[in-house]
Amino acid sequence: MNETNYSRVSEFILLGLSDTPELQPLFFVVFSLLYIGILMGNFLIILTVTSDPCLHSPMYFLLANLSFIDVCVASFATPKMISDFLVEQKTISFEACLAQIFFVHLFAGSEMVLLVSMAYDRYVAICKPLHYMTIMSRRVCIILVIIPWCVGFIHTTSQLAFTVNLPFCGPNKVDSFFCDLPLVTKLACIDTYVVSLLIVADSGFLSMSSFILLVVSYTVILITVRNRSSASMAKARSTLTAHITVVMLFFGPCIFIYVWPFSGYSVDKVLAVFYTIFTPILNPVIYTLRNKEVKAAMSKLRNRYLKSGQVSAIIRNALFLEPK
Repeated sequence: MNETNYSRVSEFILLGLSDTPELQPLFFVVFSLLYIGILMGNFLIILTVTSDPCLHSPMYFLLANLSFIDVCVASFATPKMISDFLVEQKTISFEACLAQIFFVHLFAGSEMVLLVSMAYDRYVAICKPLHYMTIMSRRVCIILVIIPWCVGFIHTTSQLAFTVNLPFCGPNKVDSFFCDLPLVTKLACIDTYVVSLLIVADSGFLSMSSFILLVVSYTVILITVRNRSSASMAKARSTLTAHITVVMLFFGPCIFIYVWPFSGYSVDKVLAVFYTIFTPILNPVIYTLRNKEVKAAMSKLRNRYLKSGQVSAIIRNALFLEPK
C-alpha cells in the first residue's frame, strides 16, 4: 500500500531564474548569446589545437579536452533553460530530471579531475623540464584524460543512487533552472536529512580533495618559478596565472554550494548560473588572451580559412548562386 502511495510525481516544475514575465525575453536573448559564445569559443580552441601542429603538445591536448567538457557543462541544462524563457509552464519529466542530475555531476566531476591533470602537466613541465616529454608521453596524456571521465562517472553514479529510489508523491517545484540534486532531494516524501548529508559528503569530498591537490601542486610550482628567473619562467608564470584563475572560477561556486550548504537558494541559483554558463565562456577568453601561441595559431587559422573572397564564394555555393 505504501508503494502505491509513493512515486506519483511524473514531472517537476522548474521555477527558473525569475518569475517576472517582463524579464523573460531579455533573459532569452542574453543567455542565447552567451550559449552561442560558449560553443563558438570552445570549439574554436578545439579546432585550433587539432589543426595546428605547433600545438600538438600535452598541455594543449588537455586544454582541448577542457574545452570539450566546458561545452558539455554548458549544454546539459542551458538549452532547456533558454527554451523555458518562452513558455509559462516550465516542466521537466522525472526521467529528464534524473538525466540532468546524472550529467551535471558527470561533467562537473570530470572537469575537477581534469584540472588536476592539467596541474600535473604544469608541474612536470616546470619542475622537471628535462624529463617532460618522457614523462608526459602519449599514453600518459590519454590516461590523464580517461581518469577524469572515470572518476566523474563513479561520482555521478553514487550521487544518482541517492535519488533514484526516493519516493516523490507531493511537491514537485524545483527552485532552479535545472534539476540540482540537493533541491530535488528536498522534495521527497520522506526525511532526507541523512541522504542530504551523504550527498554533501560525496560532492564535498571530490571538490575538496581536488582543490587541495591543486593548491599543493600550484604552491610547489610557484615556489619553483620564484626561485628561477628566466624568459621561460616568465612564460610559465603567465600560463600559471591562467590555470589558477580557471581553478578559482570553477571551484569557488562548487565548493560554496556543496561544501558550504547553508546558503540561500537564491544565492545557489546565481552560483549555478556562474559555473554552468560564465565559467565555460570565460575559460576560452582566459586561455587565449594570456597565451601567445594560441593567439598565433588562431591568426593562422583565420588567414587560412577567411582569405579575401573565400567567404563570399562559400556563401554563393551554399545558396546555389555559383556563376556558371
